Amino acid sequence: MEQLQNDLFLRACKKQPVERTPIWIMRQAGRYLPEYRAVRANNDFLTMCKTPELAAEVTIQPVDLIGVDAAIIFSDILVIPEAMGMHLEMFDGKGPVFDHPIRTEKDAENLKQITAQENLKYVLDAISLTKKELSGRVPLIGFSGAPWTLLTYMVEGHGSKTFSNVKKLIYNNPELAHKILNKLTNAVADYLSAQIEAGANAVQIFDTWAGMLSPRDYLVFALKYVNQVISKIKRNDEPIIYFPKGVHYRMRTTADCGADVIGIDWTIDLAKARDKIGNKVAIQGNLDPTVLYAEPGFIRREAKKVLQSYGEGNGHIFNLGHGILPDIKPEHAKALVDFVKEDSQAFHDNDVSTKVIKI
Repeated sequence: MEQLQNDLFLRACKKQPVERTPIWIMRQAGRYLPEYRAVRANNDFLTMCKTPELAAEVTIQPVDLIGVDAAIIFSDILVIPEAMGMHLEMFDGKGPVFDHPIRTEKDAENLKQITAQENLKYVLDAISLTKKELSGRVPLIGFSGAPWTLLTYMVEGHGSKTFSNVKKLIYNNPELAHKILNKLTNAVADYLSAQIEAGANAVQIFDTWAGMLSPRDYLVFALKYVNQVISKIKRNDEPIIYFPKGVHYRMRTTADCGADVIGIDWTIDLAKARDKIGNKVAIQGNLDPTVLYAEPGFIRREAKKVLQSYGEGNGHIFNLGHGILPDIKPEHAKALVDFVKEDSQAFHDNDVSTKVIKI
């Protein structure tokens, strides 16, 4: 049995009593840290993902440097389509590019059936090594892209503003879209199960482009498959976080997906989200990432507004409403973490004793 020195994040995911609100930051292992850039200077992005020693090193950096309450494994959501046979390149300033996107039945037929143990073992090895090197200081989060978000990249070939190609697919050939989404659902569930088996204490499903869909299409092409993924994940009591960016509708339905935590972006008030979701699940979020450009006094005031919006009680994990931006000053990120640790105590029953849980 593993003993954790800091289990606040896991307790909050399960809506158990905590003495303060835990905080971690999406994309916390990344370009805003000089220590990360030093590693990156000698290695391309995918090499870092595929080298467990490097992935472990940059995963742990924000735990040491920023003081977050959880680590998240350094990887990328697009390792699944790459493992399926799609050639992936990462370009600085441009992002990920698939040079041959999925547009036809034949393209889809070329996608390989994969298993995490065989095709994504480097991620599992990175998780095992990171767990060893963390020595129980904080929990480790694994993650995957959601089927819909993976499909958008696979069909568009890169990031998009209009998502016209994937919209053409779901409207003109929904059968093919569902066929690919089913294949992705099995791959994602297997991948997250394997991450938990390798030692991940929790997993997050990133549905970055869920908000690009209409409310009806979100149910049909996104949430349906997230429900299936979560039902297929093999776990004990490891929490699952679902982050459907941009989805402010269907919140009650989304909260029924089987996840323990729903991630919220910064464009909705946490109090409204909590009112809609009720006590079903914990909530993660939701400071606007650009607040971290401001001076520390402003950051503190905005962080306190997030805490006040959620209000008193358990079941809140503080995070940004999306990933930290690469030109944020590290000292501003650390200031945010310190502010949340200090100011959130007032929102909790401070008679709660600090305790170590066995998982």
